[in-house]
Amino acid sequence: MNRRDITTLAAALLLSLPGSLTQAADVTEIAITYIVDHPAIDAAQQGMIDALAEGGYTDGDKLALTVQSAQGSMPTQLQIAKDFAGREPDLLVGISTPSAQALQSVAGDRTVLFSAVTDPVAAKLVETLESPGANITGTTDKQPFEPTLELIRALVPDASTLGIIYNAGEANSVAQAEALAAVVGDFGFELVEATAAQTAMVPDAALSLAGRVDAILIPTDSTVVSAIESVVNVGTKAKIPVIASDTDSVERGALAALGFDYYQLGWLTGEMALRILQGEDPGVIPVGALDTQDLYLNANAAEAMGVTLSEDLLTSATKVIQ
Repeated sequence: MNRRDITTLAAALLLSLPGSLTQAADVTEIAITYIVDHPAIDAAQQGMIDALAEGGYTDGDKLALTVQSAQGSMPTQLQIAKDFAGREPDLLVGISTPSAQALQSVAGDRTVLFSAVTDPVAAKLVETLESPGANITGTTDKQPFEPTLELIRALVPDASTLGIIYNAGEANSVAQAEALAAVVGDFGFELVEATAAQTAMVPDAALSLAGRVDAILIPTDSTVVSAIESVVNVGTKAKIPVIASDTDSVERGALAALGFDYYQLGWLTGEMALRILQGEDPGVIPVGALDTQDLYLNANAAEAMGVTLSEDLLTSATKVIQ
């Protein structure tokens, strides 16, 4: 059992004990929740924890850390949020849009920090990116689609149809689909959409695109990313390149991604947490974002999906997985 599993198990036990988050006055309490387990969320969480430790807040010392996953269930996420808010920690943290929204809905005047939220404005978490307002701020993983579409065109020069799989019940995912639809024609693609309300529905959504699209793009959607292997499986069998929006998915079999390092995004979130714990008003701390993107390529996936990686792409890649 790894450290995060132990922390999550401990969190589950803590939630069963009324008032169990009560600690000594000199111990800071932080409660973290996220919608579903997958590497990008794990990386963001670890980056935040490490940044807190760098700032002097180490779990078990000056920090009492509680972590719990909703395991892909929104009702569970809402219950976790209520339980966390009722125990009045110093900081509530939601990694992913549904988690942040759940915490915000029950937080009252408690401070909420979010990480890896694609469109905090569309999700109605903040008033503006520059001035979040109220008692909330955080980091966004929003990135423009144009560079990714250029990448797809370089990978699949003759492609004319592009598929996208997303959760139509998640505000950020809908916003991404709309943003993609607005620019995809400029790159010579017709967009074909498939939706999945739950992780278990992702394989069928992927299958529905087989024979209809020349490439598949996975946005930063937790529901779909948590089941990326099922999309990769369809792409491999049907020779449809699968391109992701997070680099961790390339490690899991996607052909390519131009995306952020979620560990670094989590670290930035942790730095913001330190500022809040030191007394800064979260409502005036601008939403944070990384200013660089990394290109990851998977050579094995390229061969399996019928794509030849050019020397230019290989040379410009941050990492090539063999």
